[in-house]
Amino acid sequence: MEKAVVILSGGMDSTTLLFDIKQQGYEVYAISFYYGQKHNKELGYAEKTCSEIGVNHKVFNLSILNELAPSALTRDDIEVPEGHYEEESMKATVVPNRNMVMLSLATSYAISIGAKKLYYGAHAGDHAIYPDCRKEFAESLKESIRLCDWEGIELLYPYIDMDKGDIAIRGKELLVNYKLTWTCYKGEELACGKCGACQERLEAFKKAGIEDPIKYMDENVKEKFMNKSIYLDKEIEEKIKEMANKEQRSFSYMINKILSEELGDSK
Repeated sequence: MEKAVVILSGGMDSTTLLFDIKQQGYEVYAISFYYGQKHNKELGYAEKTCSEIGVNHKVFNLSILNELAPSALTRDDIEVPEGHYEEESMKATVVPNRNMVMLSLATSYAISIGAKKLYYGAHAGDHAIYPDCRKEFAESLKESIRLCDWEGIELLYPYIDMDKGDIAIRGKELLVNYKLTWTCYKGEELACGKCGACQERLEAFKKAGIEDPIKYMDENVKEKFMNKSIYLDKEIEEKIKEMANKEQRSFSYMINKILSEELGDSK
């Protein structure tokens, strides 16, 4: 059986990817990183998921990133911003060069166990805020990873053109247990429902047509998202998609932006 390494944060995207690659018949090895993140409870969920589906799992300490690359995700003196996940304020959650560091270490791990494939769950919804989730970044690093060892490791990123909602739809097909995932950046006992990560998660479940199984500080937030609706004819939908591509934003971001501007004009 061919071996594959999956970078697993414990969030929705990487957990769906883990299920996806396992179903394809690979012997999967999951690798997670502690880098001082406030939401480190995600690692506990990663461990539980791997135990539940019988996947090898290792967690490595990368806390030096907290010293080298300050971010709202790791520093107590920097607040996690609230609002839509593609707003400029969300750039405070960038951990500079995090994915490149993690992918480099995961490559070393893949080489050591004889795995020829390395997967990570970057997706289209991340492109506007996180530069190391862009397709250009992944394609560039793919070649470097291929050349770093005589055997040739292949970096794969199958969700790069999908948004989180598409991933949730795929997870629905794979019967992913999303109760064992964590997304909120604030790392409290319950998900806040207000940070960009929570907003994106709620939008994803709405698109997939399933209820988010985790608890939020305000349980009404799930109902509010599920009840949001807007009708667009095909022509308008295509125009909004063109705008989104031009601005390198997600479709849902453009919808929210247009609605906000309309509501502002009506005041």
